Amino acid sequence: MALLLITSFIWAFSFGLVKNFLGGVDAALVAFVRLALALLLFLPLWRPRRSPGPLARRLFGIGMVEFGLMYVFYIQSFRFLAAHQVALFTVFTPLYVAIFDDVLKRRFQPLHFWTSLLAVAGTAVIVYSGWGRSRLLAGFFLVQASNACFAAGQVWYRRLSAGGRKWRDRDVFAWLYLGGAAAAALAMLMTPGALDLRLGTAQALVLLYLGLLASGVGFFLWNIGSSRVNVGTLAVMNNLKVPLAVAVSLVFFREQADLLRLAAGGSAVLLALYLNGRSQAN
Repeated sequence: MALLLITSFIWAFSFGLVKNFLGGVDAALVAFVRLALALLLFLPLWRPRRSPGPLARRLFGIGMVEFGLMYVFYIQSFRFLAAHQVALFTVFTPLYVAIFDDVLKRRFQPLHFWTSLLAVAGTAVIVYSGWGRSRLLAGFFLVQASNACFAAGQVWYRRLSAGGRKWRDRDVFAWLYLGGAAAAALAMLMTPGALDLRLGTAQALVLLYLGLLASGVGFFLWNIGSSRVNVGTLAVMNNLKVPLAVAVSLVFFREQADLLRLAAGGSAVLLALYLNGRSQAN
């Protein structure tokens, strides 16, 4: 679980950085640059011969969904939402994680569902502010598409990693970034003017942080961590970044949020994590 905690802190800064520095850059292009940088970071560790054809194709497909499509939807949502709103609307990711896992296993586990639902309810306390604005709804649905892609990839990778595998994460992880970069490149080619890249120094530095640390190191740690915990803990940990990201937006990027709602919602998320951990210990 420590790997998931470390990654949550790394990701907490990403929301404000994307909103404040990359808001005017094409979403697909930002996604492609991030994933291309992550791919370059892992190329020295890549051992293609240790992943036979079927495994390589699965990893490539996971990367297209979990990283590529997820990022295109996620970054596009910043055109409609503030950074803390994007973070808060990721509240539904735990439900997608639990649902996808149960569908693949053809079973229903009440414990995972209820701890996920408690985490969702806790963060929903912070989120709720009315649904009357079209831009809010557009951003909301873009984030949900991103959430679904991210959850599906996590569950798929966790399932692929389970039981008697003969490969190490670091040897094959570049396949995922290659798949993600390919999906982002396809989206970029379908977007008029996406290749018109003019970045200032601050924007370039932000992209380096997002590509090498948040995407490169972050996704690697997250996927390893997700394969070492039960799906209930994974579902709850998906929401821990929400109060962290809101706190970063308040302190570093000076966005406005309701502190009372943040405290109440964050407490519910921590309670869900505690209940799940306690049930697994018994």
